[in-house]
Amino acid sequence: MTSDTRTEPPAADAENLGRLVRHARFVLWDFDGPVCRLFAGHAAERVAADLVGWLERRGLSGLLTRTEQESPDPHAVLRAVDRRHPGSDLVAELEERLTQEELRATASAMPTAYADPLIRTWTAVGVRLAVATNNSPRVVRAYLTGRGLLPCFSPHIYGRTQELRLLKPDPHSLVRALGALGAAPTASLFIGDSPSDCEAARRARVPFLGYARDEQGEKSLRDAGADTVVGSFEPLLGLLRSGPATGRAANGRAYDGPRAPQRHRNAG
Repeated sequence: MTSDTRTEPPAADAENLGRLVRHARFVLWDFDGPVCRLFAGHAAERVAADLVGWLERRGLSGLLTRTEQESPDPHAVLRAVDRRHPGSDLVAELEERLTQEELRATASAMPTAYADPLIRTWTAVGVRLAVATNNSPRVVRAYLTGRGLLPCFSPHIYGRTQELRLLKPDPHSLVRALGALGAAPTASLFIGDSPSDCEAARRARVPFLGYARDEQGEKSLRDAGADTVVGSFEPLLGLLRSGPATGRAANGRAYDGPRAPQRHRNAG
């Protein structure tokens, strides 16, 4: 399965998808994956290696196991250091280096197909949106500003803080979003692309929709307990447009529909 070739979900998923969309009055989004490919042109593997190299140059490579040193995930490197020195200046500096790398990545981030029109359409029909992510909230704001999407979410962007133990799969960011929105978990939906997203949703008691770009991603989500997984947001957009009161803003005008994904150019 890829997001480019599979648009129609299996019958069971299609039924679940309709139910999830009908009941969602509040939609929480993971950022890197469902909204965009943040590291499409700025490889996450290189960022992780740069963080490890920065530690090595300071004689601190011993803080990481061999597996952690070879991890392609920069968040895994950051969290490993935090486990050994929680809340330290070292962790704060490493986190800021990761944030700067994420900010650089926004210039070449690739929008997820149909995500932009889906976000705009949900906003137009009165569904309230938030971001709950392990990325820096500064990065999310920079990307959404460049796409003209910030008003669809602001101020409800909940991302990485200095308390790294509260990153997903801890449900902290979801619980913050729900509280700020005044949202009941049962009237909400969380869209994510990783097992940790699925676990966070389960712990927050929020219905979960998995997004997977390929078969491996789908299997990971299914194994984590996701009941509904899509490889494209096109079916969701179709559901919103076909509903009795969906696809239309308060003034009764329908949203124009999806545009071909454009490579992001960060404003300024």
